[in-house]
Amino acid sequence: MLFGADLNETSIEMTQTTAAAPSHTIAAEPARVAVAESAIVTTIAGRRVLAVLRLATGFIFLWAFLDKTFGLGFSTLSKASWLSGGAPSQGFLKSPAVTGPFKGFFAAIASPTTDVLFMLAMLAVGAAVMAGIGLRISAIAGTIVLLFMYLAEWPFTANAASTNPLVDYHVIYALALIVIAVVSAGDTWGLGRAWKRLNVVQHNRWLI
Repeated sequence: MLFGADLNETSIEMTQTTAAAPSHTIAAEPARVAVAESAIVTTIAGRRVLAVLRLATGFIFLWAFLDKTFGLGFSTLSKASWLSGGAPSQGFLKSPAVTGPFKGFFAAIASPTTDVLFMLAMLAVGAAVMAGIGLRISAIAGTIVLLFMYLAEWPFTANAASTNPLVDYHVIYALALIVIAVVSAGDTWGLGRAWKRLNVVQHNRWLI
């Protein structure tokens, strides 16, 4: 009887030990929730000012696309529009406006491919920034385009298109894109809040 009792007690102890053993199942790490604009910019007035800056900056890019596509008569005449066979980037890259040490480089890359890439960038950056979505990738893409345009015009020589060799409109536009992205300024008067709730965006934060 004592031997049987010992077996029963041992069995009970093993059962309790097994039940108490920690589970080694690794729970999936939840996606990090993007920070809301209100957590960074704490005043309503500040968020509204940034929203105006976002809409204005986005419209600069979107307007460039519209004017060059349809030839609205401002910087692009109707006969020179993209739809009429014009070459949006080639017309600039091969023009006297391009100066400096990279003039040959920009003339060499001018092609129908650069036309398409330039116009897609104008449309995508403009539409995304105005909608308040994809602000990070828009800031990167927009800054790259602006950097190329800045170097193409080469403002470090006399009689250059820019009146300031260091801080011209290309730099200001790029800084505006970066600020908008850093403070997540797509929530106010934009689709940023809903965009950041999407699963694909939460798991790919570069899309924020």
